[in-house]
Amino acid sequence: MEGEENSGPPSSGVFADWSLAFWTLCSVILPVVITLWCSFQRSRRQVLRRDIFRQSKHDWHYTDLFGQPTYCCVCAQHILQGAFCSCCGLCVHEGCLKKADQHFLCKEIMMRSDGEPHTSMAHHWIRGNVPLCSYCVVCKQQCGTQPKLCDYRCVWCQHTVHDDCMQSSLKSEKCRFGEFRNLIIPPYYLSTINQIRKDKRTDYGKVFDLSKISPAKALQLCTLLPYNSARVLVCGGDGTVGWVLDAIDEMKIKGQERYIPQVAILPLGTGNDLSNTLAWGAGYAGEVPVEQILRNVMEADGIKLDRWKVQVTNKGYYNLRKQKVFTMNNYFSIGPDALMALNFHAHREKSPSLFSSRIINKAVYFFYGTKDCLVQECKDLNKKIELELDGERIDLPNLEGIIVLNIGYWGGGCRLWEGMGDEPYPLARYDDGLLEVAGVYGSFHCAQIQVKLANPVRLGQAHTVRLILKNSKMPMQVDGEPWAQGPCTVTITHKTHALMLYHSGEQTDDDASSMSEQEHTREQTDEDI
Repeated sequence: MEGEENSGPPSSGVFADWSLAFWTLCSVILPVVITLWCSFQRSRRQVLRRDIFRQSKHDWHYTDLFGQPTYCCVCAQHILQGAFCSCCGLCVHEGCLKKADQHFLCKEIMMRSDGEPHTSMAHHWIRGNVPLCSYCVVCKQQCGTQPKLCDYRCVWCQHTVHDDCMQSSLKSEKCRFGEFRNLIIPPYYLSTINQIRKDKRTDYGKVFDLSKISPAKALQLCTLLPYNSARVLVCGGDGTVGWVLDAIDEMKIKGQERYIPQVAILPLGTGNDLSNTLAWGAGYAGEVPVEQILRNVMEADGIKLDRWKVQVTNKGYYNLRKQKVFTMNNYFSIGPDALMALNFHAHREKSPSLFSSRIINKAVYFFYGTKDCLVQECKDLNKKIELELDGERIDLPNLEGIIVLNIGYWGGGCRLWEGMGDEPYPLARYDDGLLEVAGVYGSFHCAQIQVKLANPVRLGQAHTVRLILKNSKMPMQVDGEPWAQGPCTVTITHKTHALMLYHSGEQTDDDASSMSEQEHTREQTDEDI
């Protein structure tokens, strides 16, 4: 009896231990299973979304949180997350994507042909989610004030109208494309041109994706427009601008000079020196509304920008390599600033995701500039190189770098040729067929020039510049594209002009004084002629 009584407690203790272990295991496994299931469902939804996005004629983008009160254009429910079309502005809940594709047409780049030529088109109305502070074209009262899906917006002219003010006559009224009609290619125009043209290999009904094709193909749209009427806004850094200008040069080779567009810039790069020179600013972070940017493009003045051919010939009798040929818009340099650019590009290629911010990019440049102040990798440049300006040999002081300028700005916003502005030197211009050649003593000297505490070593101005690197390897760059170069001869000659747009709106005091001096110089030149 005593043994039987003692056998009870151990079995119940074992049961309790197993029970504790079971529930502990469940508490660990269950969250993992739920997380995996949610992850699987999320991945499944993403795959379905991508399939819909790929097959859709809308330019869908998914967002986890809309920036303002938004309602689904299909079910009219309030939504915090979902998809929106960047082309027509349609907003929908994720579950309504397929219905939206079936019931709502996107903007037509080219009107569907019915065999008849068209000279006009009706409004394309989308209901709900009208812009804040928009007003009805009928009653002139504010639209979109009710907390529901209400009121209409035309995706072309951006006119808005109340539900109660929408009339049958308004639905069939012809659209005049609003304030920015001069920047819009009407879909019926492309349709008519497509019918007239014999060559129908190009489908203008598709949007050109510049991540997959060259801008040269997209620029062929300019050949469908009246002569000298096209304007192009390039959104990117100076490298992107150069890419587009190279494509425009291809149009000249094809004999399409009458269709060449004028180019404006929205500065999204790191340095943005060309944008700064043409008064489009040193950078853009969304502070200016898109509508104002388009107004600036329409109001901008046309100017000509010199473009230069940079030819690099390697030294040696038996060299079988082809000559390197570059096109320069901004500047060419050899020395510390090219070394900073070379180090920056080498690290960006290794870890591109780390270099997505303009501030980070400038911080990395600052790091390498500080490093070169201590190491001085480019010292004694004057012993390694010979400089000729228009065939005349120039005696060089003890320099570490030489910079050949086409524009006024250099190094992310510095007016290198002007320096401190305390000496009467002719202003650097981008349309006079002249290059300004300056030298620097090192990275620290560059930093002093940046903050206007020092002047550059002004070596002269010339129509043709020749540099001979005798017996060593040095960093070089053209418009921010760097490389390490051995013994060679670099020859810079005028290539062509690019048609650019100068923003004639708001200017700083420095910009205003710079432009007034350029105008004065131009007037004097005209008088002499």
